[in-house]
Amino acid sequence: MMEWKRLISDKRLGKEDSSTQSPERRTEFQRDFDRLIFSAPFRRMQNKTQVFPLPGSIFVHNRLTHSLEVSSVGRSLGADVAQELTLRHPELTDAGLQDMGAIVSAACLAHDMGNPPFGHSGERAIRTFFSEGKGKILADYAGEDGGLLSEKEWADLTQFDGNANTFRLLTHQFGGRRRGGFVMTYSTLASIVKYPYESTLAGKKSKFGFFASETEDYRKIADELGIPYTFEDGALRAVRHPFVYLVEAADDICYEIMDIEDAFKLRLLSNEETQTLLLNFFSKETQEQLQSSYPEGTDNGDRIAYLRSCVINALENACVDIFMANETEILAGTFQGSLISHLPEHLLTAYKTCERVAKSRIYSSKEVTDIDLAGYHIIYTLLELMTEAVLEPQKAYSQLLLGQVSSQYQLNAPRLADRIMGVLDYISGMTDVYALDLYRKINGHSLPSI
Repeated sequence: MMEWKRLISDKRLGKEDSSTQSPERRTEFQRDFDRLIFSAPFRRMQNKTQVFPLPGSIFVHNRLTHSLEVSSVGRSLGADVAQELTLRHPELTDAGLQDMGAIVSAACLAHDMGNPPFGHSGERAIRTFFSEGKGKILADYAGEDGGLLSEKEWADLTQFDGNANTFRLLTHQFGGRRRGGFVMTYSTLASIVKYPYESTLAGKKSKFGFFASETEDYRKIADELGIPYTFEDGALRAVRHPFVYLVEAADDICYEIMDIEDAFKLRLLSNEETQTLLLNFFSKETQEQLQSSYPEGTDNGDRIAYLRSCVINALENACVDIFMANETEILAGTFQGSLISHLPEHLLTAYKTCERVAKSRIYSSKEVTDIDLAGYHIIYTLLELMTEAVLEPQKAYSQLLLGQVSSQYQLNAPRLADRIMGVLDYISGMTDVYALDLYRKINGHSLPSI
């Protein structure tokens, strides 16, 4: 059974032995939030696809605006759960529960930072490059018995996941220094790991929480916070930190509901369809009250935005209730599914209806599939060229390519696995526009300005 007093720790990974006390009035978890929001990887998310192509005349969500909204919902979830826990457990007044909102908010802010350009098509391009494309040649280098890539390292490539890459981004050491200045608290880092197991345990969903290179970091965090874990065929599998359920719920709420609003803005869904989808979350009586509350002449877009805010509030309140009702199971690591999957029937039915509509009308729309196709090809091509460069760095063209890359990436590391992961660090950190620009230059379709 996990304990709240251990689960909330402001110890920082990589700075455990530091005895220097900060003179600042900010809490350590507020400092986590500030480190993230002022970082270059966070800013780059403004130019990374969420679902729809980056906006022209109509604004839709990108990774950055999505993360800010998830962080806002996460802060509310954390603060509300903390208030309920304090009422239920008066003995925990000194356990740090008052910091839950800040911890969950910071974790939400970071949850997508490791995603490559072009949304999920970027992830698929990386996985399939190694599993069925030209990167499959690296399978000849893989194997526990004398291979240059271990079985786990090969699985990291063929199962590549943005969640694991986020944990790497925030924890991995380059040349003895933590990348980007991140030295995050244990609790914030644990709250980000949605799938707390290694890639060899990922199965067909290709979802896992940390690469082989960061497994010991996660194990260290788990030991400190009292998170139970076991080993299956030599691979680590842990239970979730309880805050992960709140981060996941905030993400689930925002992407599902905000995608519906974006689809309305892009005219993939009509005003009537969108209002119906959002009103379905409420009883008939509440629907009438909501519809009658619009001032005369209210713009359709403002009506949709108002309904969207009401739906998010209803889902947030329901998730708090579900978390509290299942506190014992969550602390025991036996809670199954997400908070959203345990919604009351009327809310779950409305949510699943939005899921079905999103799948059939949004994610399969030409606007989305076009960017998927283009992004897939761009990432695939960059991977092919950069992988060949680190495999054969003596070639003249390889030297030209490698000379373009910042020294922070381990493209000259002695181990092949580290060089390949350096390539993935480099490419996954690109914005959509940077990846497209580099692709055009490499293919001779554009020349740099003089």
